[in-house]
Amino acid sequence: MPGKVTALKVQPRNPNRVSVYLDGEFAFGLARIVAAWLSVGQELSDEKIRELRAKDEVEVALLRGLNFLSHRPRTEQEVRQTLSKKEVPESVQAEVIDRLRRNGLLDDARFAGLWVENRSEFRPRGGRALRLELRQKGVPEPAIEQALHGLDEQALALQAGLKQARRYRGLAFEDFRKRLYGFLARRGFDYDTIRTVAPQVWEAVGGAQAATKTDVYEVEP
Repeated sequence: MPGKVTALKVQPRNPNRVSVYLDGEFAFGLARIVAAWLSVGQELSDEKIRELRAKDEVEVALLRGLNFLSHRPRTEQEVRQTLSKKEVPESVQAEVIDRLRRNGLLDDARFAGLWVENRSEFRPRGGRALRLELRQKGVPEPAIEQALHGLDEQALALQAGLKQARRYRGLAFEDFRKRLYGFLARRGFDYDTIRTVAPQVWEAVGGAQAATKTDVYEVEP
């Protein structure tokens, strides 16, 4: 409904929003950045009001996206899923994604690199597991390939195996072997990598016994 702006009031419960009054009556609320272009006495047509409210919808969605990103890096797919849960139209989602991307706040390639780096440091995984995790988060294949390039799976498998093997101290060799194989396989390491690393882990925790048991590693777990 067209009318003249008679008041612009910051909302007490949300200082980031402004209440717009037309002809002495509350008409609608706007984000402050959108309302900043208004002034008391300005005439608003139906078309102008639709334009303002469309811009406001984008700003509200953008704020939700920024809040979602404030906790940790996210992928474009994760942001879209969050906005979809809030019933944000796809056209608005696209604009929000574009703005976040242009401002360097959303970058799937950077996300993939950080994900692999974090996993490698705290919870080592093989390339197979990392690839699956990144695909599930919607990272495109070229970004995944770039993040996994040069990944030293043997070093990561050894790191993971040595840490986990502390729980297997005192076990008989065969039980130790089976548990280690299963653990590393679940972490996404392939059989050849596990087969190469397992004797090193056993030697680190089992001492001289490893020298007499290496032939067992030829058997599929």
